[in-house]
Amino acid sequence: MQDEMIETAKQRSSIYGFLALIYRSEITKTLLIKIKDPALLSLLGVNLESDFLHRPEDELLEEHAVEYTRLFIGPGKHISPHESVHHERGDGDWGSLWGKATVEVKKFIEATGLEYAPDFTGMPDHISVELELMQRVTAGEAQARKENDIDKVDYCLQIENKFMDAHLLKWVPAFCDKVVSQAELSFYREMAHVTKQFMKFEEEEIKKYISEAGKTKTAC
Repeated sequence: MQDEMIETAKQRSSIYGFLALIYRSEITKTLLIKIKDPALLSLLGVNLESDFLHRPEDELLEEHAVEYTRLFIGPGKHISPHESVHHERGDGDWGSLWGKATVEVKKFIEATGLEYAPDFTGMPDHISVELELMQRVTAGEAQARKENDIDKVDYCLQIENKFMDAHLLKWVPAFCDKVVSQAELSFYREMAHVTKQFMKFEEEEIKKYISEAGKTKTAC
């Protein structure tokens, strides 16, 4: 059971990391190799169309770079990949960049003890940054499980649960719906579907893991 939980945490971390790469920038050749990995596609439950899997790499990279720019960067109308634009807050401070949600995410990340890369120039509430935070915390959970550090496992799960409830679930599903409706290439529609489904899965599973961790601590 313990080995299974370690492996599950590692897989969850891998999925967060992969999705972070998808939204961070346009597809690179290195990422394209990961995308075509049958093991990863099976883990995600993705069925990419044959024209994506078998077409020349240069063609795929070029057209998906154009699609990424059109969807997430502009200069025309696009879908901002930042929480503060989509997170509908009761105080009305949302709908533009660097809102209260941005500041809250920045403080949350700093409170976990994680640091930004020296060359990072983006905003803390970019979807790729938020997903990378979850990647790091779930990786920490996996390591804590391996070391049988029950308190550290619980700490990681509490961070995951809080960030999921306070941030990711507040905007990522709506963001994904917009990507699905506006994407012209099936790849980004499929990735948005996967992201939304994964958020739903994580919402339920993290709370289950917290409950199980609590029972373990009580038993000890």
